[in-house]
Amino acid sequence: MIDLGFHLFTTAIGECGVVWSGRGIAGVQLPEKSARGTRGWIARRFPDARETAPPPEIVRAVADIVALLAGEPKDLRSIAVDLDGIAAFDRRVYAVARTIPPGGTLSYGEIAEQLGDRKLAREVAEALSRNPVPLIVPCHRVLAAGGKMGGFSAPGGVRTKLRLLSIEGARYGEPTLFERLPWMAAPLPRS
Repeated sequence: MIDLGFHLFTTAIGECGVVWSGRGIAGVQLPEKSARGTRGWIARRFPDARETAPPPEIVRAVADIVALLAGEPKDLRSIAVDLDGIAAFDRRVYAVARTIPPGGTLSYGEIAEQLGDRKLAREVAEALSRNPVPLIVPCHRVLAAGGKMGGFSAPGGVRTKLRLLSIEGARYGEPTLFERLPWMAAPLPRS
């Protein structure tokens, strides 16, 4: 990759980073423990990237990411991504994951089924663990069977995944006996 720029920006969950080329966003880094840590991740993953002011389309993308992390139901599907060098299977997985709206979820198996073979669930999980553009390819919206969390390779692991899902108001896991479901007209009586 040539002519890569990067920019750090503040969000509700901490200091994030974005890397871009002329084709779109090539990397998103969720917060490390410090801005220095985020810069270090960028330097290791994109050694040719230079910190610079982002062009207008990246400014808009960053604003949408900031809004999403502040709880607004922003749809990031229109953000151009640069997946140069990414395996074809991974690109197919990312394309399906990008169809999941804020607040929604799919399982690894459901994505595998959309790709033509439910037995590819493990490979789907592995592809998502390599996702270079989390949030834009919303891997946090992909769960294990039965609504279980599964893994999450971003800083903070599953705790970060839970936080992102909570920000978006996503439902996950099995409903409990005392959970108010949307079809319930009145609140549950209190004893």
